[in-house]
Amino acid sequence: MKFSKIFLCLFLFSIGVKAQTEKNVDKQSLFWARYYNQLELNTKWSVHTEIDNRIFINPVTQNTFVSRIQLRDKVTDRVELGAGFAYFSVATQDPEVENGFHIPEYRFQQDVTVKQALGKVNLTHRYLLEQRFVHNASKLMLEDGTTFYLRFRYRIQGDYTFCKNEKQYLKGILSDEIMINAGCKIIKNTFDQNRLYVALQVGVSPAIALELGYLNSFQERANGVDYFNRDIIRFSFIHKVKI
Repeated sequence: MKFSKIFLCLFLFSIGVKAQTEKNVDKQSLFWARYYNQLELNTKWSVHTEIDNRIFINPVTQNTFVSRIQLRDKVTDRVELGAGFAYFSVATQDPEVENGFHIPEYRFQQDVTVKQALGKVNLTHRYLLEQRFVHNASKLMLEDGTTFYLRFRYRIQGDYTFCKNEKQYLKGILSDEIMINAGCKIIKNTFDQNRLYVALQVGVSPAIALELGYLNSFQERANGVDYFNRDIIRFSFIHKVKI
C-alpha cells in the first residue's frame, strides 16, 4: 500500500508537469541497448560495469554512448552503498540535427540504496548524487573548459517475481525516478526530468538475464521553457559473474 501511494504521488507530479508545458514539448522515440556486468568479489563487495548505446529511431541517429563503472558495498541485507564514474559522449539531442562532433561529459556518482519487502513485492529506494563535468561547446564546435552541474536523483522501484526455479525466473519491474539539478549554473531548470519505467526481466541462467522495457523520459531543457518527451525502448543484457 505504501509503495502504491508513493508511486501514485510521483506519477501525478510528472503528469502535472506535462500538463503545464504542452505547447513546448518535443516528442522523440529512442532505443537503448545496454550491457550490464555484475562482478561479485565476495558476499560484501562487487564491481558493476555498464555500456549503454542510445539511438534515435526516426530518423536513425546516434544520441549518446555511455560507459560506467562503480564499486558497491553490501552493508546489510537491506542497505547498499555505491560510488563510481561514468563517461558520456553526446552526439546530438535532436535527430534532425547532427553537430559533426560529440560532447564529452565526465560524471562521478554516489548512492545509497535501501531495500524492503512489501508482501511479494521487492521494493528499493535509491538516493543518488551526481557531480557532472560537461565539456563546453557551441553549435559549431567544442570549446575550452567544462561546466559543473550537481544533480540529485531519487528512484523508487518495485519488482514482482511471477515464477522461479533454481536456474530461471520471470519478474516484472515498475519504477519512477525524479531528477533535480543544483549549482550556480542552474538558473531556469531546477527540475531536470522524470523517468517512468516498466519492464519484464527473464533469468535464462544463474549468470544471464535479459530485460525488455518501456521508459518515458520527460525532461526540461536548459532554457526552462522547452521539454523533451521521450518514448524509449530499452533492452538490457545482464551478466553476473562470481569470483
